Amino acid sequence: QVQLVESGGGLVQAGGSLRLSCAGSGLALSVYAVGWFRQSPGKERVFVAAITWNGGSTTYADAVKGRFTISRDNTKNMAYLQMNSLKPEDAAVYYCAAVGRSGLPVMPSHYSYWGQGTQVSVSS
Repeated sequence: QVQLVESGGGLVQAGGSLRLSCAGSGLALSVYAVGWFRQSPGKERVFVAAITWNGGSTTYADAVKGRFTISRDNTKNMAYLQMNSLKPEDAAVYYCAAVGRSGLPVMPSHYSYWGQGTQVSVSS
């Protein structure tokens, strides 16, 4: 059974940091591009960041560029999202997703597998 499991969410003050993790099971995450998305109540799921299967390329949404860093460790079947200088508007449920294709997909519909999400809350 293919699963992606996110962890690392929580409550942080504005300006603080969190590191989200995405663990793959039932699939070799090393051959998949991985993306992070976020969704706030009543809003659509939006792209945050993506990384190619080998970590050679990354891309970010403008809203997080310079503050967030996506990375992966294929030896551990893991992907990460380091979030610094958090703002109240970053609060959302964060999802990791994986797809077995080249490139850096930015649309949710491009991804095959999804985690259950982890809540990030930012107090002002």
